[in-house]
Amino acid sequence: MCERYSLGKTKQELESRFEAEMLEDFQTRYNIAPTQLVPIITLNSPKGFSHFYWGVTPEFSKNKPVALKFINTKAETVHLKASSKNAFKRRRCIIPADGYFGWKKVGKKTKIPHRFTLPDSEIFSFAGIWEEYENDKGDINHTFQIITVEANEMNQDVSDRMPVIFRREQEKIWLDKFSQEEQLTALLQPFPTEEMISYPVSPMVNQISVDAEFLIKRTGPMDQFGNYTLFG
Repeated sequence: MCERYSLGKTKQELESRFEAEMLEDFQTRYNIAPTQLVPIITLNSPKGFSHFYWGVTPEFSKNKPVALKFINTKAETVHLKASSKNAFKRRRCIIPADGYFGWKKVGKKTKIPHRFTLPDSEIFSFAGIWEEYENDKGDINHTFQIITVEANEMNQDVSDRMPVIFRREQEKIWLDKFSQEEQLTALLQPFPTEEMISYPVSPMVNQISVDAEFLIKRTGPMDQFGNYTLFG
């Protein structure tokens, strides 16, 4: 699963990294949550950032609100399921990020938030698909899902799934309309554990209303009540 992520970069850094133009003002984000409006890059418009909502209602469901249960989709079935196979073919996207969060269970009732990222705060992206649908007010919404795979060794402490992480070379294939299904499915692999880092962060990340830089800083491991623990 991927339930929360960060994008603590400036508009200029994102435009340079992805070679795409962002027409709207962008504020750095440290605690992005489902249903929020965030920048992505689509197959249809690879030279510009679009702003879509995180959380998808399948294309066959009309007039439904953005649903939390549709924030992720599995790599193993994304090209097969009726709810996603058309998007896999025609509506692929990448979601810029510089880290994501997971909650490590260290007791029956204790979970410690950890941040997963790449060395040197490298910007990367998640693999995704997007949809267009009509909401209950008759407005057209654009939404996306993050594609997940089986967790690598580092992520297994927090979940059995992890987001598909891309670097530049994979992004080019994913956003190429001429890429074949075999090429695309081959990209959907767990990111190598040895190329990632993970560390505990403040339990304040549990609060969606908190969006500040300190959330991505390493802290002493604490439980959900803010108490320090011996577990790392």
